[in-house]
Amino acid sequence: MVVEKLSNTIDLRRELKTLGVDGGGISILEDKGSLHLIRIRDLHVGAANILKQDALSIGADLAVPKGTVTALTPRVDVLLIASERQLQQLVKKEKAQPFGLKQLSMELESFCHLKYENRVSIMGILNANDDSFYHASRFQGSQAIKRIETMIQEGADIIDLGGVSSRPGSVAVSAEEELRRVRPIIDALYEQRLYEKTTFSLDSYEPEVISYALERGFTIINDITGLANDEVARLCGSYGATAVIMHMQGEPVNMQENPAYFSVIADVEHFFRERIAKAESYGIKEIILDCGIGFGKRLEDNLSLITNQSHFLRLGKKMLVGASRKSMIDAISPSSSDERLAGSLAIHLKAIEQGASIVRVHDVKEHAQAINVWKALRG
Repeated sequence: MVVEKLSNTIDLRRELKTLGVDGGGISILEDKGSLHLIRIRDLHVGAANILKQDALSIGADLAVPKGTVTALTPRVDVLLIASERQLQQLVKKEKAQPFGLKQLSMELESFCHLKYENRVSIMGILNANDDSFYHASRFQGSQAIKRIETMIQEGADIIDLGGVSSRPGSVAVSAEEELRRVRPIIDALYEQRLYEKTTFSLDSYEPEVISYALERGFTIINDITGLANDEVARLCGSYGATAVIMHMQGEPVNMQENPAYFSVIADVEHFFRERIAKAESYGIKEIILDCGIGFGKRLEDNLSLITNQSHFLRLGKKMLVGASRKSMIDAISPSSSDERLAGSLAIHLKAIEQGASIVRVHDVKEHAQAINVWKALRG
């Protein structure tokens, strides 16, 4: 007999198939191997006591504060611990319960059967401005084309071109200036038909610039304002472009001046729901969500959004994370932007583990290698 403890991050479905488990058994056992940790804030104490008993009755559990059983306070924060199968059972139980538990059951149901993408796409960054926070991402003219070709060879699935810095404290430029910066690159890409080799994204929120790119082979619009401008939404819908909706509190010039949230996860989700509805009203069919790491966020906000990325999967959209060489790494481990590759890899791998399927990066080759090794380690 040989006994081996396995990691709970392995590909359980693959392991079960290797054992020869039948199809029905694989589904049941896979659900049992998936663990949910769900924090519920401001729950009626009566609901907490009912939920605790119902959870225990199916083998799950609910962590509650001291004094909950005696209703010491009228409302409490709790933590539900349940497997996928237990969560499904609990959803059914709570549909007929009082104290707001029917509403809670609908919230919990949205976390059942979360879809994790099998494929991770790498979005390579190319800046056509001279004031982006990381100097090595700045390219112009023929050097920009060479850099794009290099990133494609290194494994970039998407190239994200931008002409305006959005680093904290940066000031916006006119649409005319932005177009002047990116037009030569867009024209060269179009003439050389490089859009047939990879997917091109434009990092912009200016309709004039966006229209120019969409007419010349670009198919993704990466909008840091999250479709604030109706004309941007209209353009994406009419061209059939994919829209990246990013959350940002404030504007780049002031976004890091004392940002604050009631709950950063809840607040960002509320924003996403509003902007998804807007995007769909303009006929946008493909939507990617980006929590906006570093855009009006404290370090604790950034960490929470990265480590709990899977929360947003219930919205049914692909998740993009872009923390490449950002200052949150410096806040954890003092370093210049030149020294933050290792931190970037650590953040992005954690985000992928939690459901992100697109990473926006300065270092394509290194990320491609890290992701391949990470996949091999998962089995």
